Amino acid sequence: MSFPMKLKQTMMFNEGQAFIGETVSITPPKLVRKLEDYRAGGMDRPIKIDMGGEALEMEAVYGGPLRPVLRQHGMLSVGGVYQRFVGSYQDDALGTFHKVEIVTRGRHEEIDFGEWKPGESGEFKVKSQLSFLSIAMDEEELCFIDVLGMISRVGGVDLMAPHRAAFGLD
Repeated sequence: MSFPMKLKQTMMFNEGQAFIGETVSITPPKLVRKLEDYRAGGMDRPIKIDMGGEALEMEAVYGGPLRPVLRQHGMLSVGGVYQRFVGSYQDDALGTFHKVEIVTRGRHEEIDFGEWKPGESGEFKVKSQLSFLSIAMDEEELCFIDVLGMISRVGGVDLMAPHRAAFGLD
């Protein structure tokens, strides 16, 4: 019997510091390919040509303002902030647990303090632009993207390897 895994517990780390009880949610980066229409003579319709990937961004929502994150605002380096998200998923049909880990490097584009009302739980939202992304499930690498290192490995296939080889970088 097949049954989807469900997220049971999460933990967010920022520069190695565990945000226990602080992280409300994260929105992992979308993996989006940049495709452009191409139509030439003899073609009665365009086809999409793969022009690489779109920018990577991640959003996190916290229960309130976090000093370490505020101190990172204005980070000059594109890979200056190291974040790690770990999700513990359970397959209720089998009773098994699975670890999903997302590791990123980047910098914060937007820090939103939200609306402040006495007696209500406000949210502190952070949007980060990424130069590095790694996604693994049960220690198996599923996706590894190092934009500046010219590495884009998905399912074990490095889409950038032929380009590095052409430049003599491998």
